[in-house]
Amino acid sequence: MGEPDTKAPAGGLLASLQRLLATMLDIVQTRVAIVATEFEEERVRIRELVVFGFVALFFFNLGIMLLTLFVVMLFWEAHRLYVMGGFALLYLGVGVVAGLFLRHRLKSRPRLFATTLAELAKDHDRLTPP
Repeated sequence: MGEPDTKAPAGGLLASLQRLLATMLDIVQTRVAIVATEFEEERVRIRELVVFGFVALFFFNLGIMLLTLFVVMLFWEAHRLYVMGGFALLYLGVGVVAGLFLRHRLKSRPRLFATTLAELAKDHDRLTPP
């Protein structure tokens, strides 16, 4: 009679380990791809914001200066100091409001790599025994 086969097939354990390693590498590769995509999206978004911000700021300033010059010249004889003081207060007020808005936008920006972190948290939950 033959002896009972007590040891597992050599290919079975090795093949399982290879499949586990391949799965882990696939997970890591996917997460790295997600990080790279999010990084590229953030880079493009920041570049667009900077370019359009400078263009908007330049033309807005040009328009404000010309409008101010027009109104001051319109009231040159009678009330030029009052008009210039009014414009100064208006510009200071708009500057304060814009600064507050900018501070709010900087604090409420989307979290960098949020999708990657969410996927890693899901991976951790799946791989951690209950």
